[in-house]
Amino acid sequence: MPVRRLPVRPNLDQLRRQAKELLRALRAGDESAIADLRTYHPKAIVPADAKLADAQLVLARSYQASSWPRLVHACELVDAIWHDDVSAVRTLIERNPNLLHEQALIRQDSNWGPPMSYAANLGRDRIITMLHDMGARDLASAADRAVLQGKIGTAQLLHELAGRPPVPDDALGSPAYTLSEAGTAHLFSLGARVYDTNGGRLAPVDVVLETDSRNPAAKHAILELYAQHGFRFPDTPVMALHRGRIDLLEAHLARDPALLSRTFTHREIYPPDLGCHDEVLATQGTPLKGTTLLHLCADYDELEIARWLIARGADVNTPAAVDADGFGGHTALFCTVVSQPNFWMNHQGGAQVAPFTQLLLEHGARVDVRASLRKRLHPGYGDHSGYVEQPLRVHRDVTAWSWGDRYEEKVFVSRPAMQLIAEHGGDNA
Repeated sequence: MPVRRLPVRPNLDQLRRQAKELLRALRAGDESAIADLRTYHPKAIVPADAKLADAQLVLARSYQASSWPRLVHACELVDAIWHDDVSAVRTLIERNPNLLHEQALIRQDSNWGPPMSYAANLGRDRIITMLHDMGARDLASAADRAVLQGKIGTAQLLHELAGRPPVPDDALGSPAYTLSEAGTAHLFSLGARVYDTNGGRLAPVDVVLETDSRNPAAKHAILELYAQHGFRFPDTPVMALHRGRIDLLEAHLARDPALLSRTFTHREIYPPDLGCHDEVLATQGTPLKGTTLLHLCADYDELEIARWLIARGADVNTPAAVDADGFGGHTALFCTVVSQPNFWMNHQGGAQVAPFTQLLLEHGARVDVRASLRKRLHPGYGDHSGYVEQPLRVHRDVTAWSWGDRYEEKVFVSRPAMQLIAEHGGDNA
């Protein structure tokens, strides 16, 4: 059993079932269960003689808890916060004072923090006030989480409880990651800056461009808030797309009639001068290096801009550039099959739709185009055991349909897009 991480909202009943299953496995002589017993139990227990308490302790320690009661307390505390049960939270803290300052989810790598910060994620103002009265002092992290989650009333409460401190220079990063327009506006109302006194960049434009979140309207609004507060954006077609500024794209097209078929390098899409990173950290589905504006639209869910590009004459079958190793050559259709918007559609159980695929097929997208692609997932994906390097996935000579069919992480694949392409003969191309 590897080291485990409690989910944001752990289920105590499920953990109890896991402990009973572990006990049965121990008594049946399961080698993996026995190895877990030896790894996590402080005593030399004969597997056949193990009791439920032994299995519970092993399970708890695999979740980085010191004991089974500590794991139970974590579940009960989190559940009480979710239910806004002030009395239950107070009782748990009074009986176990250390809980006030420890991570609510036990593990040290949890972003949700101690109980006050955890409550801030959910906007539980009554619990926050009560915990503050009891001695909780994680006000800064709690305020950061409230802003990240767009809980503006809660963020205002925490700012007051903290004595109205100046806004930290890195405060804009949290709402940038979640694309929280409200959180960004709130921080500007408190005095957040886009540049420091020496002219150094503070606005986290790189986070807005590279985050795994997808919300075009919010992204545009945040970038415009930066502009309104003095941030100077490069005047490029890609940045106009990032900002959702069709007016600026019109101006670029007037100056460069070849813009609609032009391909852009990774550095042009994610400018290093704005703090952007390599292809792995810039979260995307199908690789965007060497692609057109239409490719970018598919992964950034920019349907309005995509329609504008096509109306202006963009060829939906323009391929991406092919690099020195022979990778590339994919059309925008590939980007509708494996994409970051697809991840959120599948992960959150949203409506299974494929408007981009439909749009491209309606305008003559070919389903028989073949390309070679290689992709390494952002380290935050994978088995969710932490930020670890993901394997390089290599797929040669694939069509848009077979790209999705062979892609290992199906949460990035659009089933409705695959179905639409199949209906156009793409599954036999």
